[in-house]
Order: sequence, then C-alpha cells, then structure tokens
Amino acid sequence: MAEKKTGPGAGHSYGGIRITNTGGNVTIGDHNKVTQTTGAVPPGRDPAQEELLEAVRRLRADLEGVVANAQTTALAAELADAEDEIEGTGRAGTGRLTRLRSALADAGAVTGVLASGVAAVQAVGALLGG
Repeated sequence: MAEKKTGPGAGHSYGGIRITNTGGNVTIGDHNKVTQTTGAVPPGRDPAQEELLEAVRRLRADLEGVVANAQTTALAAELADAEDEIEGTGRAGTGRLTRLRSALADAGAVTGVLASGVAAVQAVGALLGG
C-alpha cells in the first residue's frame, strides 16, 4: 500500500495516482502538466499572437501522444518554428502563418479531432483574416 503523507501539500496516493490540491486544475494520466495562466499579455505583445502561441503550445503537447506520420511530423516542425518566432519577435509573420495554416490543413485528420488543433486553426484564421 502506498504511504499516506500528511501536512501541507500532501495528497493521497491510490494505485499510483497521486491526488493533490492543484488550485482547481485536474489532470489524470502519465506525463501530464498543469499550467496556470493569468490572462495577462506581456507588455507590447498582441493578444491574438499570444492566443496563437498558447494554441501552438497545447497542440505541440497533444501531438506527442499521436502516432506520427508525414503530415503530423511536418506540422510539429511548423509549430516549433512558429513558437520560436513568436517568442523571439513577439509575432508570427504572414509567411509563417500561411505555412502553419497549410500544415494544419494537411494534418486535418488529427487537428480536426483535437481541441488544441481546432484552437490553433481558429487562431491562425483570425490572424490571417479568414
């Protein structure tokens, strides 16, 4: 039987699952990550670009659990490049957005069923105007 810990920050362990106070966030399964965002956009950053950045990060994480094929591999590369560009310059340029939209469309069988994929498609569409 798993050892029950007591005191601040202690949770309960059940069959390899540890339950702790996560401040309202819940995650179940292996290798999950809980993040908290305050909704604040860094000074001088476009909120739409920040929304895209978050969608890109979520989709990249979700793609790690998908069986890779040529389309998902190309999409993962475009997502990584988009993330780097937004982090480095504060925005993804039109060329990057166009390539990302194309990669999202090519991997449509995957992106259409993942909520993070739908969010990324919508964020790119909003920035490209359609």
